[in-house]
Amino acid sequence: MEKDTLGSVLADVLASSHRLAPRAIPDLVRTAGRRLGLSGAEVYVADLQQRELVALPNSEQARRIVAHGGTADPETLPVDGSLAGRAYRTETVQLSRPDAGDSERTGWIPVVDGIGRVGVLCVTAPELDAGLLHRCEALADLLAMILATKQPYSDLLAQTMRARPMSLQAELVWAFLPPRTIGTAAVTSSAILEPAYEVGGDAFDHSLAGEVLHLTLLDAMGHDLASGGCSATALAACRSARRAGGRLDDIAVEIDRTLDRWIPGRLLTCVIASLDTRTGRLDWINCGHPPPLLIRDRGVVTGALDRTPHPPLGLTGYDVPPPDVHSAHLQPGDRLLLFTDGVTDARSGTGELFGEQRLTDAVDRALTDGLPAPEALRRLVQQILVHKGHRLTDDATLLLTEWHPRHG
Repeated sequence: MEKDTLGSVLADVLASSHRLAPRAIPDLVRTAGRRLGLSGAEVYVADLQQRELVALPNSEQARRIVAHGGTADPETLPVDGSLAGRAYRTETVQLSRPDAGDSERTGWIPVVDGIGRVGVLCVTAPELDAGLLHRCEALADLLAMILATKQPYSDLLAQTMRARPMSLQAELVWAFLPPRTIGTAAVTSSAILEPAYEVGGDAFDHSLAGEVLHLTLLDAMGHDLASGGCSATALAACRSARRAGGRLDDIAVEIDRTLDRWIPGRLLTCVIASLDTRTGRLDWINCGHPPPLLIRDRGVVTGALDRTPHPPLGLTGYDVPPPDVHSAHLQPGDRLLLFTDGVTDARSGTGELFGEQRLTDAVDRALTDGLPAPEALRRLVQQILVHKGHRLTDDATLLLTEWHPRHG
């Protein structure tokens, strides 16, 4: 059977996707795969904590998931320890080794929306040559865009990507958060929030405005629903002031006033920063928060961004002046790590703090292989969770930004 052209297949997939129900995505991908010359094509998405790759359910499984709250037992593959996981971790195509008598080859294609990892596409065919793999990569790229547009309003996709139910305050916080990874050719920013299903008062934000990357990391006092409401309100105040042209200190003042008016008595620490991706100029304010870490040549530059912190926000009645804006210049390849005190204050079963020195060592180990920011951050969080016995009693949030301007 003569194969359809790549352009016609992608055009038909795109045309079909506009009014496509999320449960129909697997069938759409399988049909497109057959037209490209594949024997099979299956979609796997990463779970919320990036521990497993979960097969998108077929229509019958989708019906049971929506009706019974995610009890359809979808097929899963580990992110660590599988060929599919290797494709996800390294963002490179992985092929199975041909076995004697095996008539099919299997390939795993990373599904990446811009630079944000979504999952993998599993493809099978008697022979996966370079031309066919190129067509599969194009299909995976379009699939990433479809998943990204469907996810914000699809309970099916949300349930597929969750291993268990989420607390009310976690639902509130996650509803306000941007994608975990954003970026351009000049910069990458990636964040992780744990414990993902029980998070209370931590939140992050990153956003691009022209050539400037805005970064925000918040830690609201407490671990209840009011804490989630406090951080969500602070994010809204931050965005409102920023999008109205406010400077960093204006943003802090707006958050302070908003908390004082609507959530009095709640304190919040934060780092709010902006990075000019043309020049590497970094401006930031620190309100009662751990200082950011500057990572250069795969090692932490000790004390590079230590400054006297401003008091936490939420103290409007104490006549506190606006925070100072600090500045520094990054070098190409530098990374900036923002974190909440739940990272360094995490205690092991014997009561030993994770601490800043252990965090520094963990950063060095996570960056040894020169991995992109999202994977380096995922490995870093794994080390923190291992230290804590995989049970965090406080929110632990990290935001890692890498400046990698184009040469010339």
